[in-house]
Amino acid sequence: MKTRGLTNKDVVDLTKVSRNTITSLAGNATKRIDYDTLGALCRGLGVTPGDILEYIQEDNEESR
Repeated sequence: MKTRGLTNKDVVDLTKVSRNTITSLAGNATKRIDYDTLGALCRGLGVTPGDILEYIQEDNEESR
């Protein structure tokens, strides 16, 4: 969002996702995302899931 010059309020307005959800996502305070929320973000921002999601392996996960 910051790279696109959008505030949390801008994202709420574009996606109709709740302010609390956007704040949690922007602050990395959530461990998962609902498919409906992901869809709303993608539609509202004109992006794909790969544009906004990043997989980060936890230290305690075994390498495969």
